[in-house]
Amino acid sequence: MIRVLPDLDALGRAAAELFARQARLAISRRQRFAVALSGGQTPRGLYELLAAPPWRDAIDWQKIHVFWGDERCVPPDDPRSNARMARAALLDHVPVPPDQIHPILCHQNPARSAERYRDLLRDFFGNTPPVFDLILLGLGEDGHTASLFPQAQILHDSTAWTASVYVEAQAMHRVTLMPALINQARLVVFLVSGAAKAAILKAVLSEPADPVRWPAQLIRPGSNELVWLADMAAAAQLDLP
Repeated sequence: MIRVLPDLDALGRAAAELFARQARLAISRRQRFAVALSGGQTPRGLYELLAAPPWRDAIDWQKIHVFWGDERCVPPDDPRSNARMARAALLDHVPVPPDQIHPILCHQNPARSAERYRDLLRDFFGNTPPVFDLILLGLGEDGHTASLFPQAQILHDSTAWTASVYVEAQAMHRVTLMPALINQARLVVFLVSGAAKAAILKAVLSEPADPVRWPAQLIRPGSNELVWLADMAAAAQLDLP
């Protein structure tokens, strides 16, 4: 499903509604809500909304378990850290128990950190493939999502839950959840904003499948729910009714 919102503020409100809905549903059925957060600038507004009334008071934060879809392998206090951004915008302002926050700590040994995160997920979810209640994703101008970048060798791995990758253009290691895991989620939500994303959003949604070129096309949750939230600037090139 594709929803086009007037602007970034409206996109954030729509995402907050989905977050709160999914949290209530998961907690009522399973007594916990497992969410994987996204980094980047677009979700920051969502996190700031969730950290303030009315959303802060509408969610049972004590029953939320927070993970990340990917992380840049930088020290935890580095401004580029996805976990640092989420803490500053959201997690420092809501009562999620500290032992229910699970950042990816990969600045020392990315490959080993990917294995440790896989093991953490196995311990949390059991031996079956992890099923998140919600995974938030962004879309890069090159078609990447999480840390699944065009032409990366890890794109050919259809079974791994996590992986480390070196992004040469950024001179940086990253650790990411993999499509085999992401596609198990009960709800996957892409947040896409800005005119700079218009061409790539059209390509990912409209062009024939070429996931090595456009890795976001690998995200296909099957019978579960996939929602694209885009503001009007990002959706400008889509052929919508």
